[in-house]
Amino acid sequence: MPTIFTPARAAVAVAAVLTAAVLGATPASAVAHGTLASPGQYPFAVKLTMTHIPRPGGTFYDSACSAALISPTWIITAGHCFHDINRNPISGPVPYATTATLNTVDLSQAPGEVRRVTDVRQAPETDISLARLSAPVTDVTPLGLSKARAKPATRRLLTIAGWGATTSINPTPATRLSTGQVKIRTVSSTTITVVGHYPAADTSACLYDSGAPYFTTPKRAAPQLVSVESNGPDCPHTSPETTARADTITKWIKTIVPDLPCSNRRATPTQTRSASHPAGAFDGSEKGRRSFCCSRG
Repeated sequence: MPTIFTPARAAVAVAAVLTAAVLGATPASAVAHGTLASPGQYPFAVKLTMTHIPRPGGTFYDSACSAALISPTWIITAGHCFHDINRNPISGPVPYATTATLNTVDLSQAPGEVRRVTDVRQAPETDISLARLSAPVTDVTPLGLSKARAKPATRRLLTIAGWGATTSINPTPATRLSTGQVKIRTVSSTTITVVGHYPAADTSACLYDSGAPYFTTPKRAAPQLVSVESNGPDCPHTSPETTARADTITKWIKTIVPDLPCSNRRATPTQTRSASHPAGAFDGSEKGRRSFCCSRG
C-alpha cells in the first residue's frame, strides 16, 4: 500500500527507493505540476512527519504523509501511513513519533499549528486510517465528510491538497502546500481512479502525498471529502491515480470520532424536539439532547 511517503515509485533515486521501502507500497507523491496554495487556503490540509521508523534489519528511517482535519481532534489519511516493522497497517498507539502540522501553506513563512499523533484506527477494507491528535485544533474548520454511500460520478472534478514531493527524482517532502484539480476516471466499491485536469494533464499526486484529501469545492459551499490518496505511478504522470473512497466508511468514521462537526452528523428519528416546546427547545430527555451533542467544529 502506498502513502504520501509511499515506498517505491519505480525509477526513483536511491533515496526515493529507501523511502518507498519504508512504507512498503507504491508511492503517491505530492502534487506534481500543481499550483502553490494561497495564504489561508485549505487550512485543514495536514502535513504528517514520521521519524525513527524501524526496519526489519535494525535500521531506521524518516518519512511523511498528507492528511486532512475532519474534527477538532481527528485527521484522516492513508491506512498504509501507519504500519508495523513488516509494513502491515496497524491500529492502536502510533508506532513511531509522528507530528501533524496544519493551518499554514508555507512553513518558511508560518510554522502553522503542530500536534502529536497519539492513536490510529484502520478503516475496514480500504486504505484509510483515522488518527487522533494530542490536543484539539479549535481555530480551523474541519473538512466535511461525504454522505454515506454517496457514490461519486465519473468525470467529476476534485481538488487535491498535499504536502508531498513535486517530482519522483530525488523526492523530498514539500515545505509548501500544493494543490491541483483531477477528474474521476473510474469508481469501484472501495476506490476511485483520477487523472490530471488542471493546471496540466499530468497534475498528479507524488511521494509523501499518501493520505492527501481529494474533495469537492462547490461555489458558496464548504469543501467536502470524497477520497484520499492511496497509490500511483511515478510523478508527474497522466495515468490513473488510485484513491480510497471515503463515503463507503462514513458510518464507521462516526463510530470512531466523537467530535465531528454537526454538519457531518444526522439526527435520528428519535433525536427530535418536543412538540410542546418552541422550535429550538428540547424535551429535557437524553434523546432530545443527543442530536445537539456534536461540537461546532
